Amino acid sequence: MKLIYGTTNKGKLTQVKEYLDYKKANIELLSLNDINFNEDVEENGTTFEENSLIKAKAIREFCDTNNINIPVVTDDAGLCIDALNGEPGVYSARYAGDHAPQIISITKVLDKMKDVPEEKRTAKFVCVLTLIMPDGKMYVERGETLGKITKTPGPLGKLTYGPIFIPEGFNRTMNELTEEELGETHREKALNRIIDDLKNEENK
Repeated sequence: MKLIYGTTNKGKLTQVKEYLDYKKANIELLSLNDINFNEDVEENGTTFEENSLIKAKAIREFCDTNNINIPVVTDDAGLCIDALNGEPGVYSARYAGDHAPQIISITKVLDKMKDVPEEKRTAKFVCVLTLIMPDGKMYVERGETLGKITKTPGPLGKLTYGPIFIPEGFNRTMNELTEEELGETHREKALNRIIDDLKNEENK
């Protein structure tokens, strides 16, 4: 089965493809580049679900117009911090301004939380995936990784907020953990459910 993943981000595509291979899912992943989709979709929703749906509908409409009968899946993800009333949330990618360097983004969070005590630094990474089949049937799946925010950043790289996020059950930041240690991430938890949805559709 072919599946269009609504991104042009090569790193994200590689991560998703590796997970599909690990799960032995017989799915050929296509990017937006593969279907020549280059529209600028305005993600103006206030929730991860809304933004994921906005992207999915735009890509589905493009596919219908161009006779591309392939399922579409889109994601929206971010970090939600309890002490900041859920910020940065849907604005995670642009919390410190569009294309802000990683250190600027995490410094903004740490500055806002400088007076928040250890026991109130709880947070979670969230990923919402929206799957739209060629016939218009829709599935929405959500995955979460629970944890807390550090007071000082760990090694930079990988996920934008990974250097300041310690997953539950660990005493190291997300960026310091191996994939084996971390287990399924928020995106992979949601993706696992999408795989099941696709299997159900195939078996109908």
